[in-house]
Amino acid sequence: MNWKIEVVPIPVTDVDRAKAFYVDQVGFNADHDQQVDETLRFVQLTPPGSACSIVMGTGLVDMPPGSQKGVMIVVPNADEALQHLTDQGVQARGVEELEWGRFVYFADPDGNEWTLQELPSYS
Repeated sequence: MNWKIEVVPIPVTDVDRAKAFYVDQVGFNADHDQQVDETLRFVQLTPPGSACSIVMGTGLVDMPPGSQKGVMIVVPNADEALQHLTDQGVQARGVEELEWGRFVYFADPDGNEWTLQELPSYS
């Protein structure tokens, strides 16, 4: 039996603002944006190269905006990821060097917090 995490909900106050942040600044791909009816909108975005997406919208998530903490994305190079984010106007901090990787941190406009991890190389 295979179990795959494919979609993580991100609670936001303004779907258009959040979509613009993740697509235009962070660099996610806009996969799907559907206004199903007057109470339900489904927006799915995917980090480049990822098999897991995020979903946001209206009528989808029963969490307060900004309450998603600690979603982690593995990146090949933390320095390049930090540079990309800051070049796009994202307030990011790092690179933090730990035994289990190199880390960059940022938050979206609602305060949902993200961690980017460059895995350590064991040679």
